[in-house]
Amino acid sequence: MHGIPASDGDRRIDWGQTSVDYAAWRPDYPPEFYDRLAGQGIGRPGQRVLDLGTGVGFLALNFARRGAIVSGVDIAAGQIRVARESAEREELSVDFRVAAAEETSLPDHAFDAITASQCWLYFDRERAIAEVCRLLAPQGVLMICHFCWLPREDAIARASEQLVLQFNPQWTGADWSGVIPEMPAWAVGRFEKVGGFVFDTPVRFTRERWRGRMRACRGVGAALPVDEVEAYDRAHAALLERIAPEEFDIVHRVDCFVLRPLDP
Repeated sequence: MHGIPASDGDRRIDWGQTSVDYAAWRPDYPPEFYDRLAGQGIGRPGQRVLDLGTGVGFLALNFARRGAIVSGVDIAAGQIRVARESAEREELSVDFRVAAAEETSLPDHAFDAITASQCWLYFDRERAIAEVCRLLAPQGVLMICHFCWLPREDAIARASEQLVLQFNPQWTGADWSGVIPEMPAWAVGRFEKVGGFVFDTPVRFTRERWRGRMRACRGVGAALPVDEVEAYDRAHAALLERIAPEEFDIVHRVDCFVLRPLDP
């Protein structure tokens, strides 16, 4: 998500706390996203891809399904555990490792493409840029992307966010504007934009699935203690019974930047 800070005041964010809900309820990018990426040369068979901040492995697993040679790193051991379990169930070969994006310990110039979904804001950018440049093969690219609901356009999403703020007033992810910049500010002068796209897509939820999706967000499952997560979920269930049908769509915005490092 563009334009939000990496922290929520003094509240600790631990994505490993919400790995189960994340894997079960957080939607993956739609097939159109992966098709568009393939059209821009990312995730093709035989391509060497590294997914930074891989989480539970959505991007990495999809690239592996398409025949790419894939590695994925994340600093949260719980996320990597779930990602490995998913790969084993599908009998996919993905090298998932617990490692920081800024210091992967992977070989120099080993990857044709490096990807980062909704995680670049958490990295030490100078160190992450240096690591990306070290890891990319000549003419390799960095792809960053996001998949976010639009609270200013959807009443259910907006009401759910307001409830999160009652339980976690420090959460800074609410009321996202939906604005996508022409170029990420941190990339100016460091990378050239060689591709990318933006599109909106409806995502179908049941009340149960939307509850799970909100539990897996940064302001709830990644930040609150278990008893507060459960209290939020009960309140959210009651809210949805009042304002939402059993099934509904939440429009999400997908954005992607394909960047190539400039010569030093």
